[in-house]
Amino acid sequence: MKNIDTFEKYFVLDTNIILSDAKNILKISQNKSNLIILPETVLDEIDSKKSGFEEINFQAREFARLLEGCDILSTKIINEVKIVRVYIKDISQEAIIDIISKEHYSCDAKNVAPNIYNDRKILELSEFSKQYYPKDVVFLSLDVMARIRAISLDIEAISLLGNDTSEFELEFIKNIEIDFEKLEFLNNSSIYDFDEEYKPYNFCYCFKIKYSDQMVLATISNEKIIVLDEDELRDQVIVPLNKEQLFFSQALVSHYYNVLIVEALAGSGKTLLALSTALKMVKKKEFQKIIYIRNSIESLDKGEDVGYLPGLEEKFRIYNHPLMDSLNYIVRSEHKKKKSAKPFYEELEESEITTRVDLMIKAYGIETMWVGEMRGRTLSNAFIIVDEAQNMSNKTMQMVLSRVDNSCKVVVLGSNMQIDNMYVNKYTNALTTLLKSTKKKQELVNIFAIKLKKVLRGTITQWAEGIFSAK
Repeated sequence: MKNIDTFEKYFVLDTNIILSDAKNILKISQNKSNLIILPETVLDEIDSKKSGFEEINFQAREFARLLEGCDILSTKIINEVKIVRVYIKDISQEAIIDIISKEHYSCDAKNVAPNIYNDRKILELSEFSKQYYPKDVVFLSLDVMARIRAISLDIEAISLLGNDTSEFELEFIKNIEIDFEKLEFLNNSSIYDFDEEYKPYNFCYCFKIKYSDQMVLATISNEKIIVLDEDELRDQVIVPLNKEQLFFSQALVSHYYNVLIVEALAGSGKTLLALSTALKMVKKKEFQKIIYIRNSIESLDKGEDVGYLPGLEEKFRIYNHPLMDSLNYIVRSEHKKKKSAKPFYEELEESEITTRVDLMIKAYGIETMWVGEMRGRTLSNAFIIVDEAQNMSNKTMQMVLSRVDNSCKVVVLGSNMQIDNMYVNKYTNALTTLLKSTKKKQELVNIFAIKLKKVLRGTITQWAEGIFSAK
């Protein structure tokens, strides 16, 4: 096995690196080329996360499984720091890890929150590592505050990012001008007849007629132009209110696309439109049921955590606030639409709304799932809505999508402005990974992606998005 001075790089890992994906330890090791250094506090924090059904609980157990079959290579004590070197192997990947610990730390635990004290213990051992190992040691953490503390101690610190961390802005909607004479040939024509520079991520087009205010909207299916029937798309309970929503609605009803990826601001109508179309398609018997999936976030108040609620019905309601709010809104909108012709319009009582929502859930086979219950399942003949994708790790999304068979349609929704999961960021979350996948033509699935940038919930939401997202 390798000696201390034969590794290419040396990495001290923070807890969140492993809890975001336990296999990170193997990826970073690069088959023993790099040495992984784990302070004992990291092991303690991971051990405390093993129980539960959250994504991080699964990752903690996965890491424990990796360690379970490890071989202890050596044990030594250097300046009161104990170093236990272990070797782990998982299928074709290998790693060498130094687990470092000490009995007494110089950092003071008094009047300090436990998480901050743990960070200081990790960084104290990182300082030791910098002095002990022959090459520069790099501290890896997804926590920006921990990285700043490390840098203040003259320890190199970086976040664990993908290979491509550059900002990207793909042109999902493209604007081009055409002659009026070509308008009648537009529908079902090859996109290359009108745009020689077409790219796989140009899913939508706004064709502006030259010398006119007329605009024709179209999506691209199999490199063919599909002109939108705007009247047909607006004939539903939740009416698309702008061109982005019209494009989204077209993709929702299209039989061509089976995976839709939507990044949208809060209040842009993404969940409402997706759910409204799902109800319409189940009613037409194109799908048997609707499945709503939303990743749980560990920082939720425990009073709202699904494990603390007594009945399935209450879990359904409280855990899935966005879904229940959307169903509530749809019930009110349907009632208002039916009664609009009458001279006296009466609002529904709350009890009646609840009753109608319950009936809708049963009639349309609406199910909810959280990621902890999906392993080992196969989802068939369902319209699947995956919400809050910005809070999912790549591992979680991989697990969710690998449960889906060819009879399903999947709509992935999220906003990189609303990341609540401390174990992912805008570079590493599943939403960004899916958006980036649109750069190339996908042979196995027909994907569609769009960004909804207009807030429709109300002026307060629009104002808040504007002032808090300003750069």
